[in-house]
Amino acid sequence: MHKYLIFAGTTEGRKLAEFCSAHQISADVSSATEYGAQLLPKNIGILTGRLDTDGICSLIQKKQYTCVIDATHPFATEVTENIRNACRLQEVPYWRLLRKMLPVQGEAVYSMAQITELLNQNRDIVLSTLGSKSAEMLTSVKHFPERIRLRVLPSQETAELLYRLGFRDFIQAKGPFSVQDNLRDIQQTGAKILLTKESGEIGGYPEKAEAAKQANIRLITLCRAKENGFSFAEITEKILRAQENPI
Repeated sequence: MHKYLIFAGTTEGRKLAEFCSAHQISADVSSATEYGAQLLPKNIGILTGRLDTDGICSLIQKKQYTCVIDATHPFATEVTENIRNACRLQEVPYWRLLRKMLPVQGEAVYSMAQITELLNQNRDIVLSTLGSKSAEMLTSVKHFPERIRLRVLPSQETAELLYRLGFRDFIQAKGPFSVQDNLRDIQQTGAKILLTKESGEIGGYPEKAEAAKQANIRLITLCRAKENGFSFAEITEKILRAQENPI
């Protein structure tokens, strides 16, 4: 019998868990956070906590998974690398669930170093929606405490981190964000530059791009690297096809 390990943390991961639950397909879903786990269907195996390569290897060995599906965030590159390495070491099939890429609007960059270089060419106020993991790298921007405003997920741990790094002006809010929500935050912070990731339609990229356009401010987009993998429809088709050929 096929048994899947799904690494979630995204809308696609949750939908894949719901698909497996509805079709009575044997699967466990790994979520890095308790909040992510709360969104998953209750009649499926749920695992919580962050795992490195060794931890994933141990989990595969213990549970005897026949396939691992990586439905993590397109910018969670370290997690994806750990999953890929574990699957290679355990000789287990690895399927990457890809989020559809959208055309980039505004200025495209491919690294935090490029972002820092651009921002150091002016002293405009910046609203960053890159998330808390990018905050430390933004401290290399000149005059960052006065210039950089952040929008991050609500968390006491995140707030403490940002205060330690020297940030004093940040918004803690949970999406999805509409165009109006983004416009409100742009106006509230006085931002002349909006930093975002090309996180696809599900990640709210179109709404942020439109808000920057309406506010007539610069949009700088951190682009993701191209990956090999499968769409949601392709993954579910592969699962159903595999069910016809039990092992």
